[in-house]
Amino acid sequence: MGHGHGHGHHHDTSREGMRALWISLAVLAATALLQAVVVVLSGSVALLSDTLHNVADALTAVPVGIAFLLGRRHASTRFTYGYGRAEDIAGIVVVLVIGASAIAAAVESVQRLSSPASLRDLPAVAGAAIVGFLGNEIAARVRIRTGRRIGSAVLVADGMHARTDALTSLAVLLSVFGSAFGLTWMDPVVGLAIAAMIAVVTYSAARQVLARLMDAVDPAVVDQAGIALRATDGVEGIDRIRMRWIGHDLHAEVELTVGGSMSLQDAHEIAHRAEHCLHHALPRVRSATVHVNPSGAHL
Repeated sequence: MGHGHGHGHHHDTSREGMRALWISLAVLAATALLQAVVVVLSGSVALLSDTLHNVADALTAVPVGIAFLLGRRHASTRFTYGYGRAEDIAGIVVVLVIGASAIAAAVESVQRLSSPASLRDLPAVAGAAIVGFLGNEIAARVRIRTGRRIGSAVLVADGMHARTDALTSLAVLLSVFGSAFGLTWMDPVVGLAIAAMIAVVTYSAARQVLARLMDAVDPAVVDQAGIALRATDGVEGIDRIRMRWIGHDLHAEVELTVGGSMSLQDAHEIAHRAEHCLHHALPRVRSATVHVNPSGAHL
């Protein structure tokens, strides 16, 4: 038997995701705009690297937002599981954008390293770096908190990305320190270090996105499902548990062993109870298909 939580529940979680995106987008856009002004005034490539990353961070809200909107659409005869996979596609776009910002930052830093120049308006650069840290940390908290609440891996990954950006913003303060002591090479070196940190984030985000595309699920979630199913009255054993994320919804397919002499109606009732226990133990499960096998049957 199969069952799914209402489409309204999916609507609500998508709305939460969109709200988080709008808030973080506004914060990051304001942060990047202020930093861009200081980049022009100071000529800091470390701050430019950080600004480029903040712009990329803000832009990643666009594909993720489109994915949330698509995910609200009802399943069709062609897309029978709905449009939740749009989130995974958005994740690929996010990874590509992050990677592009790392390359742009590295290229600019290498060019400046070959012809270093002193920074101007050091207090303004330091202030912009602090603003970058605060803006990214706010965006990170909004995205991570909401992503975990609604079960969206791409939103959590985007939030972790923003948190790393917050740390790279603080790294810009090193270039200010170096310039204050006449170390003109420190600014492009810090820019390269930031580009390297962005590359690490790109790799981490790519692993998460590709894992979702390969239907990876945290083994702890599968174990939790198994505990709930074994505790269901009438279930003698678990033959198979398969789970996958589609967007920020979890879907489960379960095969259980029940008594071989019971009636079809009793077996159906056990399947229904098992399904209910699964939803109760894992609220992120949107649909569950439960199949029962009589004990002694060969699968």
